[in-house]
Amino acid sequence: MATLRTFGRFLLDTLRILVRGNRTYFIWVGFLLALIALGAWAYIGQLHQGLIATHMRDQVSWGFYIGNFTFLVGVAAASIMLVIPAYIYDWEPIKEITILGEMLAISALIMCLGFVMVDIGRPDRFWHIMPFVGRLNWPHSLLAWDVLVLNTYLLLNCFVVTYLLYCAYTEKHYVKNLVLPLVLLSIPVAVSIHTVTAYLYNGLAARPFWNSAILAPKFLASAFCSGPAILLILLQILRKTTKLRITDAAIFKVAELMAYTMGFNLFLTAAEAFKEFYSNTEHVVYSQYLYFGLKGHNTLVPFAWASVLCGLAAFLLFLVPRTRTNWITLNIGCVLIYSSVYIEKGMGLIIPGLTPDTLGEIYVYRPSVTEVLVAAGIFAIGFLVFTLLLKAAVPMMLGEFTHRKNGGASDHPEAPIPITTH
Repeated sequence: MATLRTFGRFLLDTLRILVRGNRTYFIWVGFLLALIALGAWAYIGQLHQGLIATHMRDQVSWGFYIGNFTFLVGVAAASIMLVIPAYIYDWEPIKEITILGEMLAISALIMCLGFVMVDIGRPDRFWHIMPFVGRLNWPHSLLAWDVLVLNTYLLLNCFVVTYLLYCAYTEKHYVKNLVLPLVLLSIPVAVSIHTVTAYLYNGLAARPFWNSAILAPKFLASAFCSGPAILLILLQILRKTTKLRITDAAIFKVAELMAYTMGFNLFLTAAEAFKEFYSNTEHVVYSQYLYFGLKGHNTLVPFAWASVLCGLAAFLLFLVPRTRTNWITLNIGCVLIYSSVYIEKGMGLIIPGLTPDTLGEIYVYRPSVTEVLVAAGIFAIGFLVFTLLLKAAVPMMLGEFTHRKNGGASDHPEAPIPITTH
């Protein structure tokens, strides 16, 4: 009972942290809430009109929503880029920031689920795929596997983050035998969430553009550079705005790992392009539409080449130690990687897989205003979740907000205990 009371106070004190802050904090939260309201308004209109409010049609039945979902699954999976060096190789500088990657994964997974929900034409039928409520059709359905691995990964990260912060709040070291197995389990689960997402595309036999054995490793390679690209910029912001101890060594090591994964991603892209254009079968039409245009339709061409060039430039910047450890070129490389993978996982994957359609018709898809507003609202939800997690976590990680033995909360503990075990 005492533990339950302490945990209840932990939740209440966490809420106290969230409702306190400076003017900048409230302006940022207010801005995100405004975007969420705008996205909700657009989604209500979509519910009223149906998916005709989007620019998706029979020819292109997946679009902006699923493109963002695919990209964000990769961002969520990328947290293992911190877990592996921290817990497999026991590298201390990264151990201190691993929890930040797990919080980013939670935010990304919430956005993933949001994009799936808005893409369902009849969300009232969502219960059909809920375990123990509807008929999940597991293990035969790939969608069932996707539901299971995404929610398993979300629950793992939620539990680990909550438990670590609770230990910091109560000024106790966490139980290593409990946390370490869960953290190590998150590695194969993280790999599985993007692998199953790739299999969702692979399993559609009528879409030759996606019928590639290297699609799953390509998804993982791109994920392991795009996710850390976001995290590196966030770490720099946190280092300047908080007292968190984030070393240069940790940031530069992540950047080095990104160089290897980006190089592998570019290699897989080149291998796929060689297979398509050298074999020159009738299935090359989809890659032609993406890279060179088809029958006068070249909407995707500048985006496709921008993705390739951004990826190549970022790879070179991260490969050379001098530019990888220069803050200006490091951040330029992060933006280039993010842009490259976002295009590749979005319009560079979804649209050419569906264009031309099975009857040879070319439908030029562009996201509607409704889709953009709904997507902005979902991204705002993700940013809000990450903001609130950071707002609560940072003072607890620093030992600035803890629970006293007499049942109160202390803003200035005498002996803060870090949430990592050395």
